[in-house]
Amino acid sequence: MKNKTRNIFFAFGLIAVIVMLFTFKVSFAQLWADILHAGYWLWAILALWILLYTMNALTWRIIIQGSGPCPIPFWKILKLTITGFALNYATPAGLMGGEPYKIMELKPYIGTQRATSSVLLFAMMHIFAHFCFWASSIIVYMVIASFRLLPLGGGMIVVLLFMLCFCGGGIYLFIRGYKHGMVVKLIRFLSHIPGLKKWACSFAERHQEDLLKIDRQISELQSQNRRSFYTSFVLEYVGRVLQSLEIYFMLLLFDAGTGGGLTFVYAFLILSFTSLFANLLFFLPLQLGGREGGFAMSVAQMGMTADIGLFVSIICRVRELFFTALGLLLMKIGNKNEKVKNVL
Repeated sequence: MKNKTRNIFFAFGLIAVIVMLFTFKVSFAQLWADILHAGYWLWAILALWILLYTMNALTWRIIIQGSGPCPIPFWKILKLTITGFALNYATPAGLMGGEPYKIMELKPYIGTQRATSSVLLFAMMHIFAHFCFWASSIIVYMVIASFRLLPLGGGMIVVLLFMLCFCGGGIYLFIRGYKHGMVVKLIRFLSHIPGLKKWACSFAERHQEDLLKIDRQISELQSQNRRSFYTSFVLEYVGRVLQSLEIYFMLLLFDAGTGGGLTFVYAFLILSFTSLFANLLFFLPLQLGGREGGFAMSVAQMGMTADIGLFVSIICRVRELFFTALGLLLMKIGNKNEKVKNVL
């Protein structure tokens, strides 16, 4: 990728982070007090996320290898993974920044079609694992509620039914997408949106053959490379479960829950409900407000105080800012004297 293009992505992400900082409605005194309260657990959380990003990078590499050789070194994949998520955190509608950036960085190594299909497949797998994670949390909540350890009133039943319909619909669409591809259908869908119709029709006509090849590569991962498909899915789903440790560490500081496994289950449910609520507000950069509101409602449902929800949301925001800044920094590192030997 040309440095000029890379600088555009960097500037866009930097502006979004600055806007986020100025709209972060927490005093410095409270922020610093919460960081001190987190103590060494904050370092454990940062280490946990290095592991999670490494698992994301492994997933992406497996997907790339599913369609041929992977000449890009693993450290480069890890770097692009962190930077891609940083751009997605900082941009409205999530995938507006990270995915195009990763495609352009990967293109010199494996060509445009494989780069596009691998990035789309990784994004699909990441979202598909989220849908399965949210769906499994419904079962977990019902089991815990059956022992009367969590409330199950009329309002919660409505929420769980909504989650069931939403996740069921999402899982169905992704299964269909894996079998038949979804890029061509997505372009057709865009062609029916006012303002995008002309562009979508023109784009489909100019790139029809390329779009069909990308769809074929997407469907081949599930039909011909089942090992790669299921391995990448397990990595992504386990990563979502391990992410619950971030909240679990913070609940331990407040002696929330009953300790041990049940506290981890509470952390699992808090993460599931919060991430679902925040992702429904995908149009907000860094999910401003959505994440905090999700934590407040989730911890209240678990019978915990509002102070715990506020603390968890602040520490999670600190972690997001750290890795967003790291991702933007990595965008400027390791780009000189790159030698690409295998372009397919």
